[in-house]
Amino acid sequence: MSKKGKKAKVPLSDEEQLLLFQQKLLAEEEMAKKKERLLNQFLKDKLAKEEHNSALNLNKINTQWRTVLREVKTKELHKDIEILSQTFERVVDCKDSVIKSLAKDLSEAEEQHAHALRSHLHSIDQLLALQRCRLSLLEENYNMELEALTKEFETERKTIIDQHEKEIHYLQDVFMAMEQNYIDSEYESKLEFQSMWDDLKNKNLEEKHFLRLQLENIVEDLWRRFQDALKNYTDATEDRKIAFETLKVKDEKSSKEIEAQMKKIQKLQDSIIILKGKILVHSRESEEQNQDIREDKELVLVQLRKLKAQRTQARGIAQENLVKLTLESNATLKALREIVNKGEKILKLAEICRKFETEEEKVLPFYSSVLTPKEQEEIETMDLEEFNEELGKVIMDYKGMENFWKRYNKVKLEQLSLRHRRAQLLEINEKLREMLRQYLDGISVSDEVLSQLNPLFIVNHRSNLPQLLPTPTAQPGDKKPPATYSIIEAAHVVSHTL
Repeated sequence: MSKKGKKAKVPLSDEEQLLLFQQKLLAEEEMAKKKERLLNQFLKDKLAKEEHNSALNLNKINTQWRTVLREVKTKELHKDIEILSQTFERVVDCKDSVIKSLAKDLSEAEEQHAHALRSHLHSIDQLLALQRCRLSLLEENYNMELEALTKEFETERKTIIDQHEKEIHYLQDVFMAMEQNYIDSEYESKLEFQSMWDDLKNKNLEEKHFLRLQLENIVEDLWRRFQDALKNYTDATEDRKIAFETLKVKDEKSSKEIEAQMKKIQKLQDSIIILKGKILVHSRESEEQNQDIREDKELVLVQLRKLKAQRTQARGIAQENLVKLTLESNATLKALREIVNKGEKILKLAEICRKFETEEEKVLPFYSSVLTPKEQEEIETMDLEEFNEELGKVIMDYKGMENFWKRYNKVKLEQLSLRHRRAQLLEINEKLREMLRQYLDGISVSDEVLSQLNPLFIVNHRSNLPQLLPTPTAQPGDKKPPATYSIIEAAHVVSHTL
């Protein structure tokens, strides 16, 4: 039975089938495009999600890596800070030691200057004391001579006055006796006396004139000598000028008294004629005394010349000592300046070298002694008396340079080791260059290479190396031939291993 509602199938034409096929193709193409769009969207979302996850993971890795780097960097910074703190402390200690040494040198220089100043002042005080002693001796000699002259003058004055008074009394007595005895013959006596008086007056005038000239010459000579001595004393003793002026005033007073006495003597010349013989005796005595005074004066002048010579000699010696001290002080200052400049230069070089020091050298600048404890004890117990005094002083002076010599020797050893290492590296470099040259000669072909022996150059299964002679059989007692070794180049090994 046929089903109801079911239409019978109608066969489609070719055009309809083509349209239906095109519709199916379009539907399939749209579905493919839709799937492609969905796939692209899914891939884009997945890519965005992966990018987001990768960025997040990268941030996490960066944070963790930064924490690790911070920890490592903090440790390195702590180590650097410890090294720098130790270095800074060592530098501060070095600077403190340098400051202490400079302060010590400054104090020693000040002590030397004070010592030189004290010695100079002491020598000046000695010279002043010597000058004061010389002046006191000259003053004492002058006072003694002046006192002797004044005493001699006073004694002569007293003797003359006493003699004059005695003669006056004697003449008065004689005159009274003559008046009593010859009162009767007064006229004749007067005449005779008048004539005798005239004669005696003329004689007295002549003698008085002669004595006056003689005494004036003596006084002038004494005055001239006194002036010369006074001039010498004034030149030698300026500080005694005031005392000399007072003595000069006294001398003028005494000269006035002498003049007054001379006037009295002139008045009494009439009565001195009888005492002419005595006066001649006194003149001879005075000449002898004057001669003694001249001799004393000559001795005093000789002593004065000796003292002046001694003074000039002492002054010359003091001047030479002062010049020598000045030259030595200048030389010392120059040497100290050179030492200071050298020290500044060394400090500058040390600061420059400090930049090139390694961390190990900054932390441990001085290596420990290379001597064994036994050798160290032997050096410490060594008797320094075995060395001479100069060597001992030099050793003690340079004892503080041990650390310097340690560093210097360390640098010297490093320099020698670097030179030795450089020589080794140069030798290795030469060997490598030779091997490279042999290799390049082996792989290249040129006239120079062909003219030389080359084991890689083979023509007709033959090399240009000289053929070795057949080795004879070894006999007992013969020497063994040198061993031959096969050499494999590094380039060949590397090409087969890589």
